[in-house]
Amino acid sequence: MDGNARWAEQRGLPVLEGHREGAQALKRTVRHAVELELRELTVYAFSTENWSRPRAEVDGLMTLFADLIASETPDLDEEGVRMRFIGRREGISSLLLERMAWAEERTAGNARLTLFVAFNYGGRAEIVEAARRFGGGGEDDFRRCLYAPEMTDPDLLIRTSGERRLSNYLLWQSAYSELVFSDALWPDFDRDELVRALDEYVARERRFGVR
Repeated sequence: MDGNARWAEQRGLPVLEGHREGAQALKRTVRHAVELELRELTVYAFSTENWSRPRAEVDGLMTLFADLIASETPDLDEEGVRMRFIGRREGISSLLLERMAWAEERTAGNARLTLFVAFNYGGRAEIVEAARRFGGGGEDDFRRCLYAPEMTDPDLLIRTSGERRLSNYLLWQSAYSELVFSDALWPDFDRDELVRALDEYVARERRFGVR
């Protein structure tokens, strides 16, 4: 979900206003995913590298995340959305950890859509931590050591804001994902952009390394 800061800068607004608009785009996208009958949606909310941003921005993001979880979880629960947070837990406030655990527990029985939120997440960190726990075996055994072993490998990975890179996101899981790049800044990402990406995915022939 890239482009919040640029969206704000283009409008002469503080960066946190861009993040607030990005939160609204996330709410819309989750509901569009439910309407379109997607089974899993994973969003990159905060990376392990994002801690290096200005302190005021990081503090504002933490408050925004905590407020968003508190306000949106009841509605997501009612819509049948299961929430799962993936990433490191170090450095996260006790309040935010409590709200994350509460959201996961409250929505644990839902099956309409699973929303994975990658928070304090890095693909390399996930692989390193899995390697430390790995006791040997094949790929399936290694998968069990990842943050969310139940996650289906993504069919489609959408990158917004015109950037053309993975930025340390789901490096293991996205080995054969189809990539679609949207020029829309994340706060402007809407149902049309989501449907366009899905249509582009459907039109492709997936080969998984074979002819």
